[in-house]
Amino acid sequence: MRQHVNPLSSNFKQIEIIPSLSEMFGDSKLNLHLDIGCAAGEFLFDLALVNTSWNYLGIEIREKLVKNAKFKVFKREINNLYFVFGNANNILNDNQSKFIIKNIQSISFNFPDPWFKKRHYKRRVIQPDFINILSNSLQKGSLIFIKTDVKDLFDYMDWTILSNLSFKKIERKDFSYSESFNPNKVKTNREKYAIVNKLDIYERIYIKF
Repeated sequence: MRQHVNPLSSNFKQIEIIPSLSEMFGDSKLNLHLDIGCAAGEFLFDLALVNTSWNYLGIEIREKLVKNAKFKVFKREINNLYFVFGNANNILNDNQSKFIIKNIQSISFNFPDPWFKKRHYKRRVIQPDFINILSNSLQKGSLIFIKTDVKDLFDYMDWTILSNLSFKKIERKDFSYSESFNPNKVKTNREKYAIVNKLDIYERIYIKF
């Protein structure tokens, strides 16, 4: 069950201080993957533990989940994983956070809140302005991964990303996961749920060129 939080609330306008990469990670020179809407972070914990050659950063809008995830990172002494609380659009559009986008190799949006009502589409995480921010700051060759079990949301995200001429889609059959942020094809909890319940899963990969 999805727990909706209004990302446009004034509560998210104030952005926490983002530490430097060297403060977030044991080795700041590793490839960096960003997961937006990471929830409790289970997916990132699984990735970080099996693939120590990458750094993983999660952004989540529910503060309690971020606090719990940070405590787990500290307790387990994981040095390639970090979590940030807040609205991803606001965080990545803030000048003090620009260094994050410039160092990202890939971004994932896994099963984001669909906000089914048309009047709430503006609350969806992928918006034209946000994609413009990414297109202006991401390095060439950076990747965006989207995945959802809601066809309408997939079409919306796909159209929004491809409307920006800096991105083009990559056919999955032509893509090698072995050198990506997810070489073992770890699945999120929602993806596992969708598979068990035989729900359709829609996904696509885009590259900045």
